[in-house]
Amino acid sequence: MNAVAPVTAGRREWIALAILCLPALLVTMDLTLLFMAVPNLVADLDPSSTELLWITDIYGFLIAGFLITMGAVGERIGRRRLLMIGAATFGAASVLTAFSQNPEMLIAARALLGVSAATLAPSTLSLLRVMFRDPAQSRTAVTVWTTSFMVGGIVGPIIGGLMLDQWWWGSPFLLAVPVMVLLLVVGPILLPEYRDPNRSPLDLLSVAMSLVALLSVIWGGKKLARDGLEVLPVVVIVVGVVVGALFVMRQSSLAAPLMDVHLFRHRTLSVSVGSLLFTTGMVMGMQYLVATFLQTVLGMSPARAGVWQLPVIIPGMVAAVVATVLASKIGPAKVLTVGLLIGTVGFGMLTQIDGSSGKSLVITASTIMFVGLAPVMALGIGTIVSAAPVERAGAASGLASTANELGGALGIAVIGSIATAAYQNRISDTMPSDVPGGVAEQAEVSLGAAADQAGQLPAAVGGRLLEAAQDAFAHGMAVGAVVAVVVLLVMAVLVAVVLRGMGPLPMDGEAPAAEVAPDATPEDADRQDAGARVTRGAQAPGSDPGLAGA
Repeated sequence: MNAVAPVTAGRREWIALAILCLPALLVTMDLTLLFMAVPNLVADLDPSSTELLWITDIYGFLIAGFLITMGAVGERIGRRRLLMIGAATFGAASVLTAFSQNPEMLIAARALLGVSAATLAPSTLSLLRVMFRDPAQSRTAVTVWTTSFMVGGIVGPIIGGLMLDQWWWGSPFLLAVPVMVLLLVVGPILLPEYRDPNRSPLDLLSVAMSLVALLSVIWGGKKLARDGLEVLPVVVIVVGVVVGALFVMRQSSLAAPLMDVHLFRHRTLSVSVGSLLFTTGMVMGMQYLVATFLQTVLGMSPARAGVWQLPVIIPGMVAAVVATVLASKIGPAKVLTVGLLIGTVGFGMLTQIDGSSGKSLVITASTIMFVGLAPVMALGIGTIVSAAPVERAGAASGLASTANELGGALGIAVIGSIATAAYQNRISDTMPSDVPGGVAEQAEVSLGAAADQAGQLPAAVGGRLLEAAQDAFAHGMAVGAVVAVVVLLVMAVLVAVVLRGMGPLPMDGEAPAAEVAPDATPEDADRQDAGARVTRGAQAPGSDPGLAGA
């Protein structure tokens, strides 16, 4: 079977790639910006402990809940159109967040941000699949896109920290406004439009089931990690699992499912999705804890804490690029396995952290962790798409995007909750006896709350409270790191076993997995023709091939 020669992307596509990286970067930035702003936010808006939990959680909850739905919506109304709608909404929600006058307004604004953010990643990654059909170029584009997702977590604290040092807590959220305006202006010119030529109406029952399943499991898991074993969260998790199982059964029976669950019949793809999901989750969850440790335990300003994370991101970016080259020579299985093991070493170092640890341990461990896992995240997406059957490559791209974004949101929620639960258990045991009861109760909520309460006590008592809280937070980080070590070791074994027979990723001039051969079936030929129309649309910015048949 002779492969069709891939279409080579030109200058327009590479410029468009830079535009598509902006939303991916901003989604992650917005997660880290909030964590940086929490101390000032608490002082200004005075939210209750419950309100603060919703402020920090609602964004990640709704990203995770709506990713599957928004991926399907993009296939039906147009990927570029959904991206433009999401960009406009994200910009408006950022303004509402920045100027929120009370906790209730901030929670609502963060909820809108989460829903709009869920439109961005599926749209951008699926458009990359349209624009970069040459395998080597596609691999490079995906690596750049994935790296921008990771860079957002580092750039956010640096830029946001500088702004927090000068202005109010909401100012960093305004960073999204000029970026989204640029995307709205340039996107229609540079980006092709595409929507499924065989689209069908969105199954609203599937949408509702996916939301109930995801949000129930996430909320229940966080509740268990934070408050211990209770009946309500267990019941909620069981409901979520049952609804999730019914969702999978329904997708298997639909002609146009919300999620193509048949893809998971391929072991290589399933393990790659799991690897990407858990790796992104562990990295994002621990990155949140590291940023808090640098500021609240080591006393760094937000800007300085961000700058100290630069030694972490730069080696990781280099490692991601090198890994893509190695994967084309020796195959992704070895590269992914070694990366997971290196990342495990970094997390293993963080299990030794305590309240007296300095920045050397934290930065060194984070660097090792990122050098190992940045290639896993970059290669994971390419492996997922390569593992999919020819006729399912587009669906696999959407699945990879979902795993990447969902992993980040879940990681921050789950690892953060585990660390919080460990913090609360430790500080309740080590609370100084001379701390008033009401103050002690507030201090047990979080390290930030403890630091705020310590500042209002006499110096000696406040100092002991703060020391106990810092030690408890470090203990929470160590517990979170132990969980990450176990998860990554399991993933390393699965990747080594399941992907061992997978050959090297395609090199320049080889046909990508999604290309259709000349002797393909008429159905495959139709798909190939649709793809060619989209590619031509990328060369002619005024065209709208996906909508032409509407």
